[in-house]
Amino acid sequence: MPLTEQQTSARKSPDPDARIARARAARTAVPLAGHAEFPSPVRRADPLTLLARQDAGRVPELRPLRYGRMAVSPLAYFRGAALPAAADLALTPRTGFTVQACGDAQLANFGLSTAQGRRLVFDFADFDETLPAPWEWDVKRLAASFEVAGREFGHPPAMRRRAVLAAAESYRQAMHDFARRTTLDIFFAPADARTLRVVAAHRLGPARRPAPGPHRFTEIRDGRLCLAARGPLVVPAGRLAGDGDPATLTDRLDAVLAKYRRTLGPARRALLDRYRLADAARTVSGPGDAGTRCWVVLLVRTGTGDPLFLQLKEAGPSVLQEYTGAAAAKGGPGRRVVAGQRRIQATGDVFLGWARAAGFGGGAREFHVRRLRDGRDAGEVPAMTPEVLRAHARLYGWTVARAHARTGDALAIAAYLGSGPAFAEAIREFAVSCADQNERDHAALRQAIRLGHVAAAAGA
Repeated sequence: MPLTEQQTSARKSPDPDARIARARAARTAVPLAGHAEFPSPVRRADPLTLLARQDAGRVPELRPLRYGRMAVSPLAYFRGAALPAAADLALTPRTGFTVQACGDAQLANFGLSTAQGRRLVFDFADFDETLPAPWEWDVKRLAASFEVAGREFGHPPAMRRRAVLAAAESYRQAMHDFARRTTLDIFFAPADARTLRVVAAHRLGPARRPAPGPHRFTEIRDGRLCLAARGPLVVPAGRLAGDGDPATLTDRLDAVLAKYRRTLGPARRALLDRYRLADAARTVSGPGDAGTRCWVVLLVRTGTGDPLFLQLKEAGPSVLQEYTGAAAAKGGPGRRVVAGQRRIQATGDVFLGWARAAGFGGGAREFHVRRLRDGRDAGEVPAMTPEVLRAHARLYGWTVARAHARTGDALAIAAYLGSGPAFAEAIREFAVSCADQNERDHAALRQAIRLGHVAAAAGA
C-alpha cells in the first residue's frame, strides 16, 4: 500500500521529537474523542449485499451453512461479518499511522496453543485478513467484540463497559511501555503472567473439555489413523462430489503440497520430506469462512507412522484491501497471509507456507498452509463471567499492541494516545454503537432468511 508523506517521513527519521510532534499534530486533526464516531445508517453499505458479494467463488453447497451459522446469534453474526466491519471502519477517522493489522481482531481469533518445549502461548490464531492498515481499526474491532460478547453472556451494561475499557486501556498502556523499549525487547516481550494464568485457568480448567487437538478430525479405521467423516463439517476427499473429479482430488492436493514445499527453507523442506500424504478431508472453519476451501491433510512419517497435520486454507484478498488503497498483494493472497502472520505472530510456525494451484472450482486458487496444532481453543468463545471477560480483554489488548509495536511506530502511537482515559472512553462509545448496529444487522439477516431471500442451513 502506498505510504503517506507522514508515514514515509516517520520511517526515515529516528528523531523521537519529530515523531512525537507528528503524533500531536495527528491528535489535533483527529481528536481522541473522535474515535467514538460510528457511521450513520445512511452512510453505511448494505451488509447483506457485501456478504453476498463474498459468495462468488465459494463452494456452492457450503454457502447456506455460512448464513445458518451467522444467524444463530448476534455474536455469531459479528464473527462472520468481517467485510461489513471493514466497510464501517473505513468511514471512521484515521490518524495516519499504519501497522500490520490483523484485519479481524475480534475475540474468537485469538487462542492458546503449546509452543516448542510445551510452553503455553497466547496469540492471534487467524490471519486471513492481515494487511497494512490503520492501527485503530484493530482496536475498534476488538473492543466491539467484547461489547457484543458481554451482551451474549448476559452481562449488565456496567460490566460490559469495564471489559471494553480494559481492552482499550490495556492497549494504550502497553503501547506506552513498548514505546520505551528497544526493537528486540518488543519482539520478544512476554505476556503478563498473572493475566495469562487467569485466561488459561478459564479455558483449560476442570470445567472445560479436554482439548482434542487435531485428533478431533480423526478415527481409527482398519487399524490405521484416518480422517473421519463428519459431514458437512469434515468430509474426506474420497467422498466429495464437486470441486473437480473426486478420484483425482488427493492427487491435486498432493500437487498443492509440492508447490507449498518450495516456499519452505532447506531445513524445513528436509523435515517435511520425512512425511508422506496419507489422507485429506475438507473442513469448515469459522462462520465467515464457510464456503472457502479449507483442507486438513494427514501426513505420516515413513517407517514409524507418526502423524503430522497441516491445514490448507484458501486465501483471497483481505477484506481491508479496497478500503486501504492497497494494491493487490505481491506474490498473491497466500503469500500475503504468510508474510503478515510472520510479522505479527510472536511464536512462529515452522511449517508456514503458501501455494497456488489450479483444478479447484474451475480456476486457480491460492492457499496458505500451516501446521494444525493443538490450538486449544482458537475459534471458541466460551461463556465467561464479567471478571474473566475483563481478564481476556486486558490480554487481548496487550497482544494487539505488541503486534502493532512490532510493525509500526510505537512511540508515535503512544504519544497520540496520551496519558488519560479519553481514548478508552471514545472506544467504549464506538463499541456500544457498533454492537447496537450489529444486532440490527443480525435481525436483518434472519428476516432475509425467513423471507427466502437468503438460503441458510443449520450446522454445528
